[in-house]
Amino acid sequence: MTMTARALNRATLARQLLLERARLDVVDAVGRLVALQAQHPASPYVALWNRLDGFHPADLDAAFAERALVKATLMRITLHAVPAGDYPSWQRAMQPTLRAARLNDPRFRVSGLSHADAEAAIPDLLEFVATPRSGAECEAWLTERHGAPMKGLWWALRQFGPVQHAPTGPPWSFGTRPAYVAAADPPAIADAETSAAAQVELFRRYVAAFGPVSMPDFAQFALLNRAPARAAVDAVAGELTRFDGPDGTVLYDLPGAPRPGEDVPAPPRLLAMWDSVLLVHADRGRVIPPEYRKLVTRTNGDTLPTLLVDGFVAGVWRPVDGGIEATAFRPLSDADWDGLATEAASLSALLAGREPTVYRRYDRWWAGLPAVEVRVLPS
Repeated sequence: MTMTARALNRATLARQLLLERARLDVVDAVGRLVALQAQHPASPYVALWNRLDGFHPADLDAAFAERALVKATLMRITLHAVPAGDYPSWQRAMQPTLRAARLNDPRFRVSGLSHADAEAAIPDLLEFVATPRSGAECEAWLTERHGAPMKGLWWALRQFGPVQHAPTGPPWSFGTRPAYVAAADPPAIADAETSAAAQVELFRRYVAAFGPVSMPDFAQFALLNRAPARAAVDAVAGELTRFDGPDGTVLYDLPGAPRPGEDVPAPPRLLAMWDSVLLVHADRGRVIPPEYRKLVTRTNGDTLPTLLVDGFVAGVWRPVDGGIEATAFRPLSDADWDGLATEAASLSALLAGREPTVYRRYDRWWAGLPAVEVRVLPS
C-alpha cells in the first residue's frame, strides 16, 4: 500500500496530538510524544499548549520542579524534555552519538585528555552536581582538580555525561543561564549491546509518536549513523506494518495505529520554535512544503515558530505590540485567518503571564521573508 504525502501528514498530526487537543497529564503527554524539543525555555510550554486541552503552564512548572520531567542533551545532540522514567534508556541510546560528537571535537581535544580520562571524570562530577551548580562552578571545579583549564572537558561532559538541567526560575522553568544537576538514576557508560537495545526501544516509541516512518527518518530523529539505525529498525520490522511512501521509500508503522483519512480536517496551530514535528523526519515535506523549508529552518538551524494551516506550514508568527503578527507565505481564506486569530488570542493569554515578547531575539530572520499577507492577530 502506498501512502500519499497528505496521508502521512494526517497520521503524523494525529500521533502528535495536533488534530485534536487531548486531555492528558503533562508527563503522560510528553511520554506519548517521546520528547519535546527544549532549546528555548518557552518551547515546551508552547508545544503542550498546542496539544493539550486545558493546558496550565503551572503543571509543567511542577513537573520540572519535581523532576518528573527532566531536560537534558539527547536526540540530535540537542536539549529535550523527557519523562524521568525514560531518561536512562534514551541517554543510553544516545551515548554513542554524544560520545563521538563531543569527545572527538577540537573543543574537547584541546584539553589534552583522552576519552578514557573524560569517562573517568564522570563519577566525581556527578557527586559534585548532586546539588545544582552553575556551568562556571563546574568548570572551575574540574580545573582545580586537573591543575589546568578544563573548559573543554566541562563542555563535553555536560552533554555526554548523565547531567541534566536544573530549574532556575521564571518566566519559564529554565533560563538563559543554565544550572546543572546529576541525573537521579544516572546510567553508566553503556557497552555497544546495551546502547543497541536502547536504540531499539527508542525506535518503537518513535514509530508510535511520529509514524509511519522510514529508516532514514529514524536516523534523522536520533542523529544516528545508518548502520545502528538500520539495526534498530530490522530488530522490530517483523512486528510492524509496511507501506510505500510517496517516493517509494519503505515506511514502518504499528499495526492498528491511527492513520486518519486525507480529508480529516486539521485545525490551525501556532507551533513553537523548534517544534519537534518540524524536525524529526528525513523528508520534512509531510509537514513543511519544500519551497518553505529554507524560510522556516534558517542557515544556523534556527527553526522559526510557524503557522500550521490545513496541516502544513503556511507561514511564521512572532509576538508584537497588541498581539501575534502572522506572516503568511501563501493566500489564506477568511476561515483560515479566523481560526488563526482564535489560536493567537489563546496564545497571547499564555504568554502574557510569562514572556509576552518570547522569541523576539530572533527577529532578524524576518528580514526578507516573502509575505503574501501579514496580519496582527489581536490578543
